[in-house]
Amino acid sequence: MRTWKEWSDMAIAVRLDDLLHDRRMTLTELAERVDITLANLSILKTGKARAIRFSTLEAICRALDCQPGDLLGFDAGG
Repeated sequence: MRTWKEWSDMAIAVRLDDLLHDRRMTLTELAERVDITLANLSILKTGKARAIRFSTLEAICRALDCQPGDLLGFDAGG
């Protein structure tokens, strides 16, 4: 059985940059559409976020017209 440390070493990859680029949208524009601070969205974009609310995830997916799996991925080597 894995310890918490082993689980926490694994990473969830955030592909927000790719989605923004594909949709020709800036982080600032997304922040306005989703009604989240630019600072918090930046933390998510850089992969430094420790959690995300489902309501925030839903709002981002709605604004970017994507599925949660388009935004988040699991990187077992994390």
